[in-house]
Amino acid sequence: MASQMTDNKTQDTVDITFEGKSISLPIVRGTENESAADISKLRSTSGLITLDPGYGNTGACQSAITFIDGEKGILRYRGYPIEQLAEHSTFLEVAWLLIKGELPTRADLALFSREIARHTMLHEDFRDFFGSLPKDAHPMPVCAATVGALATFYQEPESDRQIQNTVIRLLAKMPTIAAYSYKHSIGQAFMYPQNDLDYSANFLQMMFATPCEEYVVDPVISKAVDLLLILHADHEQNCSTSTVRMVGSSQANLFAGISAGISALWGPLHGGANQKVIEMLEQIAREEGSAEKFLNRARDKGDTTRLMGFGHRIYKNYDPRAAVLKKTCSQVINKLGTSSRLLEIAMKLEEIALRDEYFVSRKLYPNVDFYSGVIYKALGIPTNMFTVMFAMGRLPGWIAHFLEMRNDPDFRIGRPRQVYTGSKERPYVGMDRRS
Repeated sequence: MASQMTDNKTQDTVDITFEGKSISLPIVRGTENESAADISKLRSTSGLITLDPGYGNTGACQSAITFIDGEKGILRYRGYPIEQLAEHSTFLEVAWLLIKGELPTRADLALFSREIARHTMLHEDFRDFFGSLPKDAHPMPVCAATVGALATFYQEPESDRQIQNTVIRLLAKMPTIAAYSYKHSIGQAFMYPQNDLDYSANFLQMMFATPCEEYVVDPVISKAVDLLLILHADHEQNCSTSTVRMVGSSQANLFAGISAGISALWGPLHGGANQKVIEMLEQIAREEGSAEKFLNRARDKGDTTRLMGFGHRIYKNYDPRAAVLKKTCSQVINKLGTSSRLLEIAMKLEEIALRDEYFVSRKLYPNVDFYSGVIYKALGIPTNMFTVMFAMGRLPGWIAHFLEMRNDPDFRIGRPRQVYTGSKERPYVGMDRRS
């Protein structure tokens, strides 16, 4: 590490020596003292690029939206601890915070809620769109296709005002799209939004009401869904968020970016993790029902059994979102008045794992997927809809990152480099000379 003077200020640098030439890279520091070597001019000054499969050590941007400290188990949206937002906020309040940068006033939130309520309906032509899709289609590609198709209904040039209209439309229509994707999969009639209900309650009635049977939304259940959406609203530069940024960097429209983000989230290594937790708990219940025997198999290097919902690529401590959900999970089960064998198994798994040196030494603490799947299951939300719920929650984070990137005066189209490992130049061989 070295220091150099720039405009009468001392700036730390890191030096790289390559082929006898030394290159100084400036150090950029974030507000939480995160440090990064700025390599933006590395290739032009030295001919070098960096190689970082999975981008685990690469900062693709500077962002003011979300801060994570995985070692300490910290997650903050715009500086506000996730625990405080989970306790005091609504999902729409958090959506405003992520997108606008500050908490809304009472008047701001009231206007925001009214604007969203005015745009919850889908164009009636979407009935034919859904009808053209297979009944057994997974709801995630249905949602991705529907969001992409929205761009054909709203084709205005992307002025600042039109982008704001798109933001409102996406937030308003996503619960409708999610519910309709489920209704289509089971062959039930679509239920229109009821805009006198709040955001999460409206989604629940569209999911579970039928023309023959009213669905009365329990406030505790609605609050639990709202909380789940808050906890999933953003998580820094993950796979789907980076995808939204990459697509948006070409100046593709917001609908295209969000559709791409949904597709990225669909993968089992990203948004599908809570489904894997439920499958694990159901497997334990089907077999002996013993959490201890399952964990013994998970410890065995010769066994393929994996403990799902524990550990996180970012968090090396207890996932703060899991801590919030653990309490909510019990409240939901108690409110429904039913026992949950899956919850009992989940609690036993956590109890054993948190005092077992094998798991503690590997920092395998419960993550948000561990309890979210149990709650969704208790609410009657089918397993193939878990990732759709994740997408609905992550929507404001995706939007916030898309807008932040587009408003960055230094933004440029995403264009990663590569280290080529193929054949060197060789002459073309005619068909008659190929063996």
